[in-house]
Amino acid sequence: MTWKRSSIMQMCRFLLLVILFLPHEITSSFLTVNGKTENYILDTWNGSRESLECAVQNHTGEEELLWYREEGRVDLKPGNKINSSSVCVSSISENDNGVSFTCRLQRDQTVSISVVLNVSFPPLLSGNDFQTVEEGSNVKLVCNVKSNPQAQMMWHKNSSILNLEKNHHQIQQTSESFQLSITKVKKSDNGTYTCIANSPLKREIKKDFHLIVKDKTMAVPIEPIIAAGVVIFLTLCFGLTARRKRIMKLCIKDEVPHRETAL
Repeated sequence: MTWKRSSIMQMCRFLLLVILFLPHEITSSFLTVNGKTENYILDTWNGSRESLECAVQNHTGEEELLWYREEGRVDLKPGNKINSSSVCVSSISENDNGVSFTCRLQRDQTVSISVVLNVSFPPLLSGNDFQTVEEGSNVKLVCNVKSNPQAQMMWHKNSSILNLEKNHHQIQQTSESFQLSITKVKKSDNGTYTCIANSPLKREIKKDFHLIVKDKTMAVPIEPIIAAGVVIFLTLCFGLTARRKRIMKLCIKDEVPHRETAL
């Protein structure tokens, strides 16, 4: 009897171990990309080429893999899906900076690993080359900047460092632009302004902005002109009316003697 109880206990222990072991085997698989077990940032360069290899670790059978670029599915060849899968990112540009590539387990897409591209590239500058403004108005010169790492920026005027005047010049910088605001533009503000970016990758990237200040046009007072026109019109009307009455009186006087002669 004791032997039977011992056998039953051993069998129960064995079954418990099997029950615990099976789900552990199923869920213990994990992914690696280029040998890394966690999400990571891949430092790369403008114009370079990178290969990403995803592999299933601790798998007990064939596992299908999926690749995503951001939210879009990457097409894979049939032989590049089972247990390991590679994608090649070629001709990397500044537009790939910050883009993520994610490898997922097909049967359980919560099992995944991601790589984010950190693309280094020299400054790229753009903006409106020419602006014409009236004297006394306000103007903004916006130098659009794309750079990684972030560049150091400055403004020059007519090939010299711009002398910033209080309450006249204001500079604002964000990760995507370098802006010069000029309040109440003067004739002396006329000239060529240069946006200059300095980066560890390339020094003194320049972009010229030409500002043309024209004379302030005199505003025509429309309301007084309309009022004067109305007064002149009414005066003419009254004058014509008065003259018409005088003409009618003269005509009546001329007609009365003519009638008496006829009688």
